[in-house]
This record gives sequence, structure tokens and C-alpha cells, in this order.
Amino acid sequence: MPNGRRLLHVHAHPDDESSKGAASTARYVAEGVDVHVVTCTGGERGSILNPKMDRPGILENIHEIRRQEMERARDILGVTQDWLGFVDSGWPDGDPKPPLPDGCFGLVPLEDAAAPLIRLVRSFRPQVMTTYDENGGYPHPDHIKCHEISVYAFEKAADPSYAPELGEAWQVSKLYYHHTFSYPRIKALHDAMLEHGLESPWTERLENWTRDPEWDERVTTRVPCGDYFGVRDQALLAHATQIDPDGFWFAIPREIQVSVWPTEDYELVKSHVPTELPEDDLFAGVDAGVGQ
Repeated sequence: MPNGRRLLHVHAHPDDESSKGAASTARYVAEGVDVHVVTCTGGERGSILNPKMDRPGILENIHEIRRQEMERARDILGVTQDWLGFVDSGWPDGDPKPPLPDGCFGLVPLEDAAAPLIRLVRSFRPQVMTTYDENGGYPHPDHIKCHEISVYAFEKAADPSYAPELGEAWQVSKLYYHHTFSYPRIKALHDAMLEHGLESPWTERLENWTRDPEWDERVTTRVPCGDYFGVRDQALLAHATQIDPDGFWFAIPREIQVSVWPTEDYELVKSHVPTELPEDDLFAGVDAGVGQ
């Protein structure tokens, strides 16, 4: 049953909601939290990363196909979802990288890009909001822009003097960044695979990893959600053009994942409610029945 708590995830592309924080999403949905996903772009310039889907008719209709994939994923996760309607910037290739394509999300001025998100924050009225860190999790231009508009909307949605035409002001209580691919997590999973005599999908990545201990220490909140890794995996598989069922996403047995690292990890960036760190709940300190 609904419990008055509302959680807003802001993501750049369809599939990001399933690859970042999906198990904790499923846990909160099961607990009665109203979870809403914002998808900034349609993923129109996303590559076909699953070779089984690299066939005639897919790339030509990628926009509609990715919308259909998103519909399946949100049904699996039990969330509602809105598209902000911006156009995917693509992942520029080259050194130096070429300019971004005209009209893409990465080039939209900050105030214009944030306006529909502010409207959503003010209408949905979440107590908790998640997004990417200042580097976008990785430096995709859409992920960086997603970070920028999320932080901007967190501040401006609470200001009654700012764009009143976008709705009545609402203060989100807490803002988090995802920390999905941390060194301690990847290393722990890698070591567990080797201990079980299995080949690790992370060997090469770890050999080339430049570790930043200060970055690892930014994690403040670990949400136990191992019981929902199966839901996460099903949501990932719904994005068939992006997720290879024989790829690294599923190379580590779920039993090992649950035993070694049964949480999804976040960084509490801003809070307007009392908090004690570390946390194990995104809603710690939040009174679900009272707007903050």
C-alpha cells in the first residue's frame, strides 16, 4: 500500500534506470514508495550493444524501439515515468572529440533544460531525489547535463519566486548521487569470482583502474536490496538493444553478488532533514507525511 513516500530518479537515457539503482527502486516500490523515473532523452543515438539485436529494422526504428523497451522496464520495476523530450547527444568518438550535434540535450541552455524537470518536481513533490555526480558517472554529455539540471531543479523548485508558472514551490528533502561502479565493489566481486575458480569480467578493467580513494569515501548510504537483484536483472533485459544477456552484466552469478555486495550505494549530497551518516535508507530522517 502507498505510504506517502515519494522518490524521484532522474536519468539521461532509457536503460539508465535499470543499470543504476534498480534493485533499491524495486525494494522501495515493494514497500509502498511511489517511485517516479524521469528520462531526459529518448536514447536515439544509442548504439546497439547486444549483437543479437543488430539486425535489419532495429537501428532505423531505434527511437520507437527504445521507448517500447522503457515501457517494459518500468512495468517490471513498478514505477511511473516521464520523458523530458530532449534529443540524445550521442557519445562523441575521436581525439579531439567532434562537436555535439545541433539541437541535442547536451547543448540545451541550463534554464531551458531544467524547466520541465522543475515542473515535475513541483507536481510530483518527492521527498528524495537521485541523479549522477558532477562527472555524470562517466563523462557522457547527456549524463553531465542530467547532473546539472537535477542539481539546478533541486534548488530552484523550492524557490517560490522562481518561475511560478512551473507550479507551486516544493522543497525536496534529500539529494543523492549514484555510486554504482566503485572500486571497492568491483574489486570485491572480482576477488569472489577468482575464489570460486571463475573468470572475472573485471580483470582488464581493474588492471587499468586509476583508483581515487577520496572518491570511494564519498559513499554515505548503502541500501540493502539483494533480494531484488532478480527484478533489476529482468529490467535490464527489457532493454534488449542495450543489454547483452551473455555480456558482463550477467557474468557474475547472482548468488555471489548477494553474498559479497548486497547493497546499492549512494552519496548524500544535500539534506534538509537531520541525518546520521552512514545510512542504510534513502528516506532516513524524512517524515513521509510532511513536505520538507
